[in-house]
Formats: sequence, structure tokens, C-alpha cells
Amino acid sequence: MLKHIVMWQLKPEAEGRSMRENAQLLKDKLEVLSGKIPGLLKIEVGFDFSSDAPDIVLYSELENREALEFYRTHPEHQAVIPFVKAVSATRQVVDYEV
Repeated sequence: MLKHIVMWQLKPEAEGRSMRENAQLLKDKLEVLSGKIPGLLKIEVGFDFSSDAPDIVLYSELENREALEFYRTHPEHQAVIPFVKAVSATRQVVDYEV
């Protein structure tokens, strides 16, 4: 099994919306991927409530490295990327196997 974790610091404003609005929209766009991409076993999206940390985090579990590559290139995932790039200031990713 593989864990795929992505953390974003969002822009204060983007696409005519506040950071909070964009965070919720990003959460919605990511969570809808559940059940649509083979090999994607679990997906969670949460908002940070502490300070000095990324604003939003994606936690996902995939079957293996091949499933991660399939997820990355899947059209449903690719459709979210332009929005992510428009609203995020920074991005950090961690992938590890368990």
C-alpha cells in the first residue's frame, strides 16, 4: 500500500474567491474523486486549524506505485490540477509505502 499526502498553502484570494471559499471548493473537487479512479482506496481532505502550517491537506491511500501513477494521469485528477495551480501558493508532497 502507498500513502500519498499533499499539503497546500493557499493564496489569500484567487479566482474571485477568498482562501476559505477556495479551500472548500478544492476539498469538494478532490473528494469527488473517491470511487472514480481504480487503485485509489481512500481519500481525505482536511483544513488546518493551527498556525504556521499549510492550509489544506490531502491524505490518500493507493494500492501501489502503479496506482499512484494511474491516479496522477487519470483525466478526473487532471481536471482538478488547473484549479489547484490557480489557488495555491505552495505545495508539498510525500509518498511512502507501508
